Amino acid sequence: MNAIRRVLGSAVVQAFLVVVALVWMTPLAGLFLSSLRSAEDTANGGWWTVFTSPGQLSFDNYSALLDNSGITQAFFNTILISVPATLLVVMIAALAGYAFAWLDFPFRDGIFLLVVAMLVVPVQIGLLPVAKLFGQLGLFGTIPGVVLFHVAYGLPFAVFLLRNYFAEIPKEMLEAARMDGGTEWRIFTRLVLPVGKPAIASLAIFQFLWVWNDMLVALLFADTSSQPLTVALQSQIRQFGSNIDVLAPGAFLSLVVPVVVFFAFQRHFVQGVMAGSVK
Repeated sequence: MNAIRRVLGSAVVQAFLVVVALVWMTPLAGLFLSSLRSAEDTANGGWWTVFTSPGQLSFDNYSALLDNSGITQAFFNTILISVPATLLVVMIAALAGYAFAWLDFPFRDGIFLLVVAMLVVPVQIGLLPVAKLFGQLGLFGTIPGVVLFHVAYGLPFAVFLLRNYFAEIPKEMLEAARMDGGTEWRIFTRLVLPVGKPAIASLAIFQFLWVWNDMLVALLFADTSSQPLTVALQSQIRQFGSNIDVLAPGAFLSLVVPVVVFFAFQRHFVQGVMAGSVK
């Protein structure tokens, strides 16, 4: 009897998870099918009509997207912004997290508290002062300027996360490495980084998704030549409200890249979450 209950319970949970997954995937599927329909078909009916009229589907919209120089340039701008902003935050935060966790230097705890205090500062507060500073430095309206802003505001959380994760590494492991003659740099690269891979992967996912989907910072700090995909799509909506043959595939492209990145690092992300729950 207990076995039957367990089987039925497992079946109910699995059925529920399948339903949740289908509901979660419905907007993505709808956007993808809309990106394969012409503007006329979209005006005449919803995306679900493709199941009765599959002849609506074609890749002409993606050809039009590739011919739109503004959208394609914005896509490459998004990569040029997201990848450096993610890598810089991960590298700097890993070094700082190790220093705050295991190195002794003056005012270490006070500096770390100052970093933690930066977490409560809203992004909106720094927009105008930083924009004025970037204007004086010649960085306003450029890709490096957008990257620097994302790095600056991504570092407090990143340092806080990695410092707390690195601090849970057994002290005996580090002491044994030092007794074997390992330098701090060697300990960091050969011991701390491999052990902290789950947390680093989780941080990379969060940072990449935040930068890739950002529009507020890009609206202020990027000009037409350096604007990312989110701003370019918003501009298309403002200028060409019925230009669905470009908007739909562009929006799907903007959505599918973070999904691919997440699933690519899913194993490390789950390890990081589970490790944090155990600790």
